[in-house]
Amino acid sequence: MGGCAGSRRRLSDSEGPLLFPLPGEEADPAPRPPPQDRQGAHWKNAVGFWLLGLCNNFSYVVMLSAAHDILSHQRAPGNQSHVDPDPTPTSHNSSSRFDCNSVSTAAVLLADILPTLVIKLLAPLGLHLLPYSPRVLTSGMCAAGSFILVAFSHSVGISLCGVVLASISSGLGEVTFLSLTAFYPRAVISWWSSGTGGAGLLGALSYLGLTQAGLSPQHTLLSMLGIPTLLLASYFLLLTSPGPQDPGGEGEADTAARQPLINSEAPESKPGSSSHLSLQERWTVFKGLLRYIVPLVLVYFAEYFINQGLFELLFFRNTFLSHAQQYRWYQMLYQAGVFASRSSLRCCRIRHTWALAFLQCLNLAFLLADVWLSFLPSIYLVFLIILYEGLLGGAAYVNTFHNIALETSCEHREFAMATACISDTLGISLSGLLALPLHDFLCQLS
Repeated sequence: MGGCAGSRRRLSDSEGPLLFPLPGEEADPAPRPPPQDRQGAHWKNAVGFWLLGLCNNFSYVVMLSAAHDILSHQRAPGNQSHVDPDPTPTSHNSSSRFDCNSVSTAAVLLADILPTLVIKLLAPLGLHLLPYSPRVLTSGMCAAGSFILVAFSHSVGISLCGVVLASISSGLGEVTFLSLTAFYPRAVISWWSSGTGGAGLLGALSYLGLTQAGLSPQHTLLSMLGIPTLLLASYFLLLTSPGPQDPGGEGEADTAARQPLINSEAPESKPGSSSHLSLQERWTVFKGLLRYIVPLVLVYFAEYFINQGLFELLFFRNTFLSHAQQYRWYQMLYQAGVFASRSSLRCCRIRHTWALAFLQCLNLAFLLADVWLSFLPSIYLVFLIILYEGLLGGAAYVNTFHNIALETSCEHREFAMATACISDTLGISLSGLLALPLHDFLCQLS
């Protein structure tokens, strides 16, 4: 199925004002628009969801790319930049063979992900009662606030408050826009995923490029304030009203592969009752989702344990790149891999996402062994491994949500998408909690 034509509504009348007038409630359905209009709407929605994915994850990615700078925090008197664009590496633990900050970059990761985790845990319980428009406005304002607060911060604590705002923006936006895909053809999931991958690449690359070019981190962050505006414009001006649509390109192979998450013994729901599922129905849907949630949790646990627990410790002294520059390159290459694989759904689909989880855990074990034993002779080998790590993570994300959209009925899809998006956040949160003590332990090694 595509966009659940029989239940296309943003929210019921009792839940708040609608953004668009939505069809499907009358006894006689509205006539189908001409093919040209449907094609135009298709591309507007495709571009709209791509831009929403891009803008939604942008601030989150930039804060992770700036994590080393935020924690270094080498503000000189009279200097308006947050840190120098290319700071001289300062070892906070001279007895260690690592060039460690006093606090792991996992601290930034936790500030960037724990608010998102709280939002996603609460979302299935009642976020659907809030209309979509206020959610999007709140997300955009929090993203703008995060850039401003970190840019003008004079302490690590205030900077972390800015990171928290970025987390609220990203988490609220992700659960909102993934739920919104339930009312559009399933193809928009691929565009959304590609956009989130693009956010990773563009966010990491723009921060790397602007700071490498000599722009201060403060001015780099302020130059990104147009992104929240683009998010609001994409939602309010570009997306079309969801109406009766074609199934979104579902072929016979997709139909044959469909394995419903809800078996025939589960209670039936009337079309359009997504926001009014009983607790028994929600629990049944959740149990069906576990075969996708668990692998995605493992994938994101492994890759963010690498990113925020090991990147800072994978420090090569025999290279022309400073420690801060190495960290930024690691982030950029990881995001490049994520973008490539999140945009690959049309040419490569993976049903058994547990295989991606297994391969990502192997990556973690290999790089952890290298941090401990230092057997890799060149940073360029680490670059290749990190690019591969990003490819696995992006593939797990896009294929998980595609498979869920394929296997859920219209009335369950909005809840299923909102629930499953907790997977990556849970894995990231667990990795951050474990990366903090690992950082302290390894930095004590001589």
